Amino acid sequence: MNIPLTTVVLAAGKGTRMKSEKAKVLHEVFNRPMVHYVIESLLYLNPAQTIVVVGHQEEKVRSSLNGFTVDFAVQQQQLGTGHAVMAAESVCANRDGVVMIVCGDTPLILPETLKAMYEQHLASEAPITLMTTVLENPSNYGRIITDESGSILKIVEEKDADPEQKKIREINAGIYCVNLPFLFATLKQVGTDNAQGEVYLTDIVSIAVNQGMEVKSFVHPQPLHVLGVNSRVELAQAHQVLVMRRNSELMLQGVTMQFPQTISVSAKSEIGRDSLLMHGVEVRGRCVIGKDCIIENGAVIIDSELEDGVQIGPGAYVKGQKLERGRAVAPHTCLIG
Repeated sequence: MNIPLTTVVLAAGKGTRMKSEKAKVLHEVFNRPMVHYVIESLLYLNPAQTIVVVGHQEEKVRSSLNGFTVDFAVQQQQLGTGHAVMAAESVCANRDGVVMIVCGDTPLILPETLKAMYEQHLASEAPITLMTTVLENPSNYGRIITDESGSILKIVEEKDADPEQKKIREINAGIYCVNLPFLFATLKQVGTDNAQGEVYLTDIVSIAVNQGMEVKSFVHPQPLHVLGVNSRVELAQAHQVLVMRRNSELMLQGVTMQFPQTISVSAKSEIGRDSLLMHGVEVRGRCVIGKDCIIENGAVIIDSELEDGVQIGPGAYVKGQKLERGRAVAPHTCLIG
């Protein structure tokens, strides 16, 4: 049976803790708005429809997504995650199937993780599958309340939690798979009787439990990959993770890197086998670097093509160039096309 999947990306928030005038999901990580990574991971699942819920700086968020096939829903006022999901109902093309809900500030989420969660949900008879993770310090996150068998009973937000509940280390990662008819019917029952005066998406869990339904958890072992970016510190952490994912990919393809944590290579660039990148190298834009090239400390290469055996001296700046096989560029040279 073909069960349609609808994916919903929550991208309406201001992101107060970023201390910025810019919409939260537009903050760049590894050279792109963080929401781009979220949508690309969801597209890996081949959903029937992807809906992006916009609100704060709506037009800028829409404009940043011009290259993606998505539909938009507008949350006129930011009244909580449940309210944001309700805004998507009017543009939802499917009346059945499954909805996967992901926040637009989770750029480290891997497509394989979402696929595994979706498959687990389809294999169960639960109306809701909730992604959770365990933190050493769970402050500021919703706590997962379970019964003796480990089934989820409810989620309690930090501001509503009592001292005992605040000791719980399993937290809500904010990613949901929900059967579509259940989702929108249940959200209409959710009130605003909480410390924030908002419509909490998390309340659908307790409603399901009260109706005698089981709520499943999908526990992710790596919190950093699934939690949202809420500050400039977390933005920098996410950037470094994405940089190292890219560098690991290149090293496994035969590229040597000295101090890879200091090297940045754009996703649009190609580097041939047995090339060497030294400390602090940056490869930006769309570059093609051949085999057996040596790029020395602190060199910057932008939108250029380097044939096999090219050597770039330390501190050189190369932009918009095509360098022939075996060419050597002197240290601190500036070549701009």
